[in-house]
Amino acid sequence: MTVFSERQQADDKDSPLAWRMRPRTLDEFVGQGHILGPGRMLRRAIEADRINSVILYGPPGSGKTALAYVIAGRTEAVFKSINAVTSGVADIRRTSAEAGEEKNRSGRRTILFIDEIHRFNRAQQDALLPDVERGNIVLVGASTANPFFSVIPALSSRSQIFELKPLSPGDLGTIIDRALVDQERGLGSYRVELAPEAREFIVYRAEGDARRALNAVEVGVLTTRPDKDGVIKFDITVAEESIQKKAVVYEEDEHYDTISAFIKSMRGSDPDAAVYWMAKMLYAGEDPLFIARRIIIAAAEDVGNADPGALAVAVAALHALEHVGMPEGRIPLAQAVIYVAQAPKSNASYKAVGKALKDIEEGVVLPVPGHLKDASYKGAGRLGRGKGYKYPHDYPGHYVEQPYLPEDRTYYSPTEEGYEKDIKSRLEKRRPRKP
Repeated sequence: MTVFSERQQADDKDSPLAWRMRPRTLDEFVGQGHILGPGRMLRRAIEADRINSVILYGPPGSGKTALAYVIAGRTEAVFKSINAVTSGVADIRRTSAEAGEEKNRSGRRTILFIDEIHRFNRAQQDALLPDVERGNIVLVGASTANPFFSVIPALSSRSQIFELKPLSPGDLGTIIDRALVDQERGLGSYRVELAPEAREFIVYRAEGDARRALNAVEVGVLTTRPDKDGVIKFDITVAEESIQKKAVVYEEDEHYDTISAFIKSMRGSDPDAAVYWMAKMLYAGEDPLFIARRIIIAAAEDVGNADPGALAVAVAALHALEHVGMPEGRIPLAQAVIYVAQAPKSNASYKAVGKALKDIEEGVVLPVPGHLKDASYKGAGRLGRGKGYKYPHDYPGHYVEQPYLPEDRTYYSPTEEGYEKDIKSRLEKRRPRKP
């Protein structure tokens, strides 16, 4: 089905309001000024009908498909549309063959819009490559998932990627107001009084999603009885009934963004933020064992020896989760998150192993000193293994000075935080003074 044939359905009064109110021109398009504002590259390309392969990436209701409709109304190229959920390799190959024939016959390009392109598997995406490379097809893909994760590199590298942002409250308000006065496609034939607090509530609960906002307005208008004067009183009660609980957006890139916020909140010593991001992940269906492993890593990397108890608590939370399961397992997870977040911080252990690995990678491969070599096997003494080794427990304080590396190198530099301050004090007494 081409976008043009779909376009004819847009005026069908039985279609949802969000469908009918899709913008027909760039001037009608609301929001995304960072890519569609005056003079912006994407806007210039659309206006000049010189668009190249692009992937439009953003959350639901931000205008990805709407923008494809704008392109469809502007271009002189053949414009076709498929949905990745319902289409397969055969559809791609048929469309590609038709595009090649059209180009040979008339010289016209074919712009292929693929909605939810991230749902194509690798084989399906591979099938697009030859015709995209030859220029038979200009790809316009829409994705709620980060294309750098969900689209094969060969395809994403041949496309310009534009990120659409959630619509601002002002943008959503404009879209709602337009729908209520539009006589042709909107709800302008109804006499609706939208209370300011109801409008604000819908804007807030829509969370940047125009489709969600328009669906709520339509449900409220169509299910509310007019008063004796024929006026539909759209108040806060109607608004609350019209917009339901929002499902948490948690596509692949959102997974990475949320876990990043979670880790950085623990590192930044904010237990409130850390618990919130953990709760969001659990609510969205994230594997709680994955969360537990990230807490363990944070306990070692970001707290370390400033509070060695953090690692013990984190590991205990993992074991507790494995024993009690969910939903109760969220409680020891929350305890561990809060402990790690509030603990004194040191990444000295993390930096120490990184510094040692860097030395080895750069060729600093030190031999084991003779006195540290294994002397437990028969004949080791004849080879001089272990000769001169001093057993620390034979000395006062269970410590004796002797070299453990063949040359002087320092990897671990303890901080003044928490228990690590004591460690630093001991090390300063034992490490040889550098001239």
